[in-house]
This record gives sequence, C-alpha cells and structure tokens, in this order.
Amino acid sequence: MSGLGSPRGPEFHSPDWATAPAAAPAPAHAATRGKRLPAAALAALAVVGLSAGAGGMAGYVAGHDAEEAATAAPLPQGNIPADLVGAAARVLPGVVSVQVRTGQGGASGSGFVFDDRGHIVTNNHVVAAGRGGDVTIVGQDGQRRPAEVVGTDPGSDIAVLRVTGGSPPAPLALADPNGTRVGESVLAVGSPLGLSGTVTAGIVSALDRPVRLGGQTRQTAVQTDASINPGNSGGPLVNARGEVIGVNTAIATLEGGGSIGIGFAVPIERARQVADSLIARG
Repeated sequence: MSGLGSPRGPEFHSPDWATAPAAAPAPAHAATRGKRLPAAALAALAVVGLSAGAGGMAGYVAGHDAEEAATAAPLPQGNIPADLVGAAARVLPGVVSVQVRTGQGGASGSGFVFDDRGHIVTNNHVVAAGRGGDVTIVGQDGQRRPAEVVGTDPGSDIAVLRVTGGSPPAPLALADPNGTRVGESVLAVGSPLGLSGTVTAGIVSALDRPVRLGGQTRQTAVQTDASINPGNSGGPLVNARGEVIGVNTAIATLEGGGSIGIGFAVPIERARQVADSLIARG
C-alpha cells in the first residue's frame, strides 16, 4: 500500500558511538502527503522494533484485523495515584541502557532490573541486533557493568541478561496483571536515541491489542500514547505507583518515522513468565 512504507526498524547510533559504521540509507517509498489516509491504510500501520542499531532492525507488521477491537477494561474501583514524579524517582535507579558492541558496530536499547540476582529484562531484538557482541549495561549512576545473555525468546521478543560485574541496582516492582486499566497514567522509561534516563508520560490507550511482536503469531499487547522511540526497546512501561505493567517493544509508524503516539508493550505477566522460564533454563 502506497504511502505507508515497508516495515523496518529505525536506524540510529548513540551519540557516543562516533566510531560506529554509518547506517545504510532507508529505502525510498511512494508519498501520499497532503492526502487523508483511508481506514484500511490506518489498519496497516507498520509496527517496528525500537532498538537502535548500526544496521537497523527488521520491523514487525501489525496483525490487527478490522473486526477485532481492543478489550476495554472496566473503570478502576478506586483512585489511581497521580504522583508521576514520585513514580519516576522510584523507577529510574532500576532502569538501564543496554549496549551490545561488535567489531562491525552494535546495537543499543533499554532494560530493567528484574530480580535481586542481577537479572535484566530487555527485548530479544536488542540482543539479536548486536549479533553476539559484548553486552554492557549502564545504570542511572553512569556506572558500566558487563553482562551476559542468559536466554532469549524471539516469539515473545523477551531476553534476559545477567550482570557479571559489580552489584546491580534494586529490582523494580511488577504490577498486578489484572490491575491495569484503560485511561490510567503511565510512564515509559528508557534510553530513546541514546538519551539515558528519559521519562515520557501518557496513558494506557488499550489492552489486549492484537499485534505481531517478534514472530508470526499474533499476540496481545498494551497500547500506550506515551512517547517511545528507537532505543526505548526493553525499557519498562510503569504505572503511577512505579510498578512495571509492560516491556516497551514496538511503535506504529507512518513512512518509517518515529513515534506517532501509538506504542506497544509486552504485558508484564507474559514477560515475567518468559523471564522466569529463561532464568530457570539458563
């Protein structure tokens, strides 16, 4: 379909990667600027991974059918805390930048501390983009710590790392998977475009949104309008209590651009189950 661009991952180098090879130019696409997109075109938005890599990342095509609607959750049975400043303060120490370096360049993304044994949850496509290179995490304190890949699950786009040097920060709290509500305030935390410790605010736009994230099988995701961009991959989406409700994984985009206010996160219960399984096997 003209005007939407082919699905592909954003290409970006962190500011401190001055020696990394230049990214290949993105392919040209037919433009439909100045024209209103039909409903069918909107349903065909590309959903792309959010890692920042030397060679870019392959994107994932949204799997939303026109007749399928996101499941709207009932209204909350109490007041949702609105202290986003406090939530950011609680979460930031447990969010890290993930850098994977190879002789040909590398990739970067985000992650968060999963447990007190030094395990970090991130996206599989962040690790895969680095093609087996050395992994380093950088915390809010700026300290660089080496890490190793414990395991990956391409189907869910979840990967687990383990810090091998130094003490990791305290783990983040995980939300009750049945407690997330449409319309509640959320923060997306990570390292978009290499800018570590970035926090953006929004709401939960939809629950159980069917998309393809990492594989050919459609799965449900949390949709948010919090601004997420290349480099946010693997970072947490948290509620106003500072609890992780999802793992930021992809955005819908027109013409291969950046955030248009439609982002997707792997629900925390699925991410937790996959992470626990990878840790048990690794």
